[in-house]
Amino acid sequence: MNKKTESGLDYVLLTAVILLLLIGVLMVYSASSVWSDYKFDDPNFYLKRQLLFAVVGLIGIWVMVKIPYFKWVNWAVTIYILCILLLIALFIPGIGMVRGGANSWIGVGAFSIQPSEFMKLGLILLFAKMLPTKQHDLPMLFKGFLPMLLLIIFPFGLIMLQPDLGTGLVLVLTGMLILFVTGAKINHFIGLAVMGLVALAGLIISAPYRISRIQAFLNPWEDPLGDGFQIIQSLYAIGPGGLMGLGFGNSMQKYFYLPEPQTDFIFSVIAEELGLIGGSFILFLFLVVVWRGILISVHAQDHSASILAFGITSMIVIQVMINISVVIGLIPVTGITLPLLSYGGSSLTLTLLSIGILLNISRYATIK
Repeated sequence: MNKKTESGLDYVLLTAVILLLLIGVLMVYSASSVWSDYKFDDPNFYLKRQLLFAVVGLIGIWVMVKIPYFKWVNWAVTIYILCILLLIALFIPGIGMVRGGANSWIGVGAFSIQPSEFMKLGLILLFAKMLPTKQHDLPMLFKGFLPMLLLIIFPFGLIMLQPDLGTGLVLVLTGMLILFVTGAKINHFIGLAVMGLVALAGLIISAPYRISRIQAFLNPWEDPLGDGFQIIQSLYAIGPGGLMGLGFGNSMQKYFYLPEPQTDFIFSVIAEELGLIGGSFILFLFLVVVWRGILISVHAQDHSASILAFGITSMIVIQVMINISVVIGLIPVTGITLPLLSYGGSSLTLTLLSIGILLNISRYATIK
């Protein structure tokens, strides 16, 4: 690939990301301090780890900004295969770690990594490499669409074996959005949607815990101390927050009502402590990230960069929409974290690495 002409880093995007990261670290501390003190006899346990993840992620951003994005695109096939191998390694006895009923982690010393998180970026990179030369074939079902679809379905299947429907859903939706904007025919998606709904129904029926989640979503008060407990406590957190919130550190739901509030349901604590104003500011910052991501994609200097920027932006916005929808009771619990805000090493690191690539693309984009 030819040498690119640099036009400057997108500091608007970087500022929004840094603000979200700082708020996330503070809210992880606030949300986790009670549970952390009870479980580890250290109220700062999760704070210290999240700070470490944030520092590693910021170093990752710096590295990604320095390495031209097209080098990652050139390595896309290797990265995709490595991610697949890590997903397979989860099923080797002694390697995979089970948490919350899902065999989704690989232990690395005192820490662990979640391969499915990195698989999302691996798929986006692969599409950024392949689609610029394969795009004219996408309208053709067997020659274009199905081969690309298989690149989504195979890792999705491995993720579902863990099982982890939430991450698998983000992977599929991100991949489908990329295929849609790069020229796949709408009737292919209609047929796929019908088959997908049938498959989703089968996945739900085959796993009793998923049926329980659906029932809890439809009527959480039917089982307020069981499957409906988390949703109810989330709504109880959001309600008292009002306009201004109860104040930083003053959440009541973190006192063993809302299970592990520093992860999937951190937005509940944000709404409770910072109120409608604080929650709206968080959403505004995410809108800035999406706005800048779309601008970078539109003004990227080549097709690979455009696809890569769009894929990363789509991945982030899909996760935000799913997480917030769960927290306010619009959809069943999925286990999806809120990017840059929820506690979690793999999720935070992957998000920051992806944003680093997005920032690198912005250096070569023609945004005015």
